[in-house]
Parts: sequence; C-alpha cells; structure tokens
Amino acid sequence: MSKSLVAYFSVTGTTKQVAQNLAQAINADLYEIKPEVAYTTADLNWTNKQSRSSVEMADMSSRPAIQKDLPAMRYSVLYVGFPIWWYRAPSIINTFLESFDLTDVVVIPFATSGGSAMGKTNEALSPSCVGAVLKEGRRFSVNTSKDELKQWSESYNLGN
Repeated sequence: MSKSLVAYFSVTGTTKQVAQNLAQAINADLYEIKPEVAYTTADLNWTNKQSRSSVEMADMSSRPAIQKDLPAMRYSVLYVGFPIWWYRAPSIINTFLESFDLTDVVVIPFATSGGSAMGKTNEALSPSCVGAVLKEGRRFSVNTSKDELKQWSESYNLGN
C-alpha cells in the first residue's frame, strides 16, 4: 500500500502530466478528480462573467459535483494538483477534500498555470482541510522533470 496519493484535476492535460510525473517520481498512487459534468471550452472562458468557471469561482461556497468513484483515504500524505483559476484552486478541489476525513493527513497542493502564482490557494483550501496539516504548495510548468518533482517532495521531509 502506498503511503502517498497524488490526486489531480485537469481539464487540458497540463496538470495531469505533472501529476503523473510526480506519482512516478515518488512511487505514489494516482487518482483523477473528475467533475460529474465535464467542462467545455465555453465553460472555461474566464473573460465571460457568466461562464461556468467564472460563476463557480465567484462564489466561495460553490462545490461542483464530482464523480463518486472516490479512493479510500488510507494515505498519510495527499498531494492535490490543479490548474490555478482566479489565483486559487478550482472549487472542485474543495469538493474533493471535503469528501474525506483528513484528520492527521498532510495535504500538499501543487498547481499549473500559464503565469499565475499560487495566490490565495491555501486560504481558500484551508476550510476544506479540517484536521489536516495543510502545507504551502508550489506551481510547476508542464516541463518540470521527475527529478525536480522528487526533490520538491523530499523537501517536506515526510519519508514518502
């Protein structure tokens, strides 16, 4: 049984690639967070205030539904990956985190973005991580090597 889980949400495949590389680099299990209703290109149009993603991100209480094939939370370390939307994690990440008892689980966010930093990610994720140890995460490019991802993971000194 793996001690770590790399869970990720990816619409365009960028975060998926980083998540797969991270899971391979640290020998962790991998899980894709899938929305109940897939996002379309129109849903992701951040310039349209009525697009699905704009509406979800404007409402801090929004919790988009996810497919219910959730993994058993038998992990002590949870890496959770996503694209940065509006300087934080997409609301679907809160939905995922709130699906578990995260008591004593170390939660480490990682993100992809064309240029945005982690922004208010931890501030927005913290209420969804009750009982967990929420670490500061990091943004990566799609070209980040497995070696760099492994070194980053090892910087937390978690023994995973």
